[in-house]
Amino acid sequence: MASTLPSRRSFLALSGLTALSVSLTAACGAGGSGGGPTADGKVSFAWWNIATTEPGKSLFPQISAAFTAAHPDIEIHTTSLENEAFKSKLTATTSSGKLPDVFQTWGGGVLRQQVEAGLVEDLTDVFDWSSRLTPVSLQPYQFEGRTYAVPYDIGMVGFWYNKKLFASAGITAPPATWAAFLEDVRRLKAAGITPIALAGKEKWPGHYYWAYLAMRVAGLAALRQAAVTKDFTAPGFVRAGAHLKELVDLQPFQEAFLGAGYATPGGQAATMGNGRAAMELMGQWGPSVQQDAGAGLGADLGFFPFPTVDGGAGRATEVFGGGNGFALRKGAPKEALDFLRFLVLENQSKLVASGAYLPVVKGAESRLTDADRKVVAESLVKATGFQLFLDQAYPPAVGQEVNDSVADLIAGKKTPEQVTTSITEAAKSA
Repeated sequence: MASTLPSRRSFLALSGLTALSVSLTAACGAGGSGGGPTADGKVSFAWWNIATTEPGKSLFPQISAAFTAAHPDIEIHTTSLENEAFKSKLTATTSSGKLPDVFQTWGGGVLRQQVEAGLVEDLTDVFDWSSRLTPVSLQPYQFEGRTYAVPYDIGMVGFWYNKKLFASAGITAPPATWAAFLEDVRRLKAAGITPIALAGKEKWPGHYYWAYLAMRVAGLAALRQAAVTKDFTAPGFVRAGAHLKELVDLQPFQEAFLGAGYATPGGQAATMGNGRAAMELMGQWGPSVQQDAGAGLGADLGFFPFPTVDGGAGRATEVFGGGNGFALRKGAPKEALDFLRFLVLENQSKLVASGAYLPVVKGAESRLTDADRKVVAESLVKATGFQLFLDQAYPPAVGQEVNDSVADLIAGKKTPEQVTTSITEAAKSA
């Protein structure tokens, strides 16, 4: 998948950085992972990102060049890697006890492991400009009230739908409840329309359904508590699976969906983009991938949040998603943090205008001109709760089990109870 996708496989003309600035400068004397003074007296640091496709492929080097032009005593050594290649290289680097000075992170379980290993800088006391960023954008990088990374993009998952196909089925407004959603699925099928496109082969898109239903039925607090107790067998999680099975039993997905990829020819995005399905549950990057993989829907494309479930603990304003951020290795030069402020604050308008990133700076959502992206951004601003993608929020083995077990439920190979048991077993073993 394209490396501009936020969670998948998609900045500081600072003066006076207090105590951490001093400690960072002192720490870089040994060189660390490339950061520190060079022979000619310049400060050098390494920056690993995932900008291998446009617009980041061109935009990030432009921003880096602008920063070093304004600070000729600083050198930035950039490494850009595709998502999976980045993850593999970072895992190997982490195992050696060394990290690049500035590196891409999606937060959650992997970042927590790096923090607990003492490899990541705690930015809380020097990140004084964090108040200019939206709270929801910071949440994936915060643990026990401390902040360990700087966000530059944030997004959420919701239903992208084809207005024309909805109208053909006599549906006049998007559903607000799960019961209404299921009824709309029935109406679409009765009209001869495939209700939902799904990349069953890749598994992660399917986990969105179970995660959102867990949020809507059991509630955010229950999901967070389960991560602590390592027990996902509570009735609310079982009911989430039962509601997903209600949907699966309606056979709402396109033909051969179990073998379909996401961005591949004929896959989920192409099915949606070519008007062959009425909906897909996907992140804010959905429209751009639909257009890349298919014809794109233009004005026929709409967006609505995941429905609430009658009697459930969750609310429609509680969102599920993720974003992109950068963390600093322990002992990185203070100039690395200066760069992140320059990237995020001074270049927010460029990031937003590129069409690939949603704003993290408060009020920047007003600059969006694309109607769909504006709806997503405004939903995030109004969010009363946020849950990071489960395959990122939890330790990697647990997140993978969520993906695998939910995929088995969708394929008819596991019951709702077996899903929760498998996830619990993975959590206790992690």
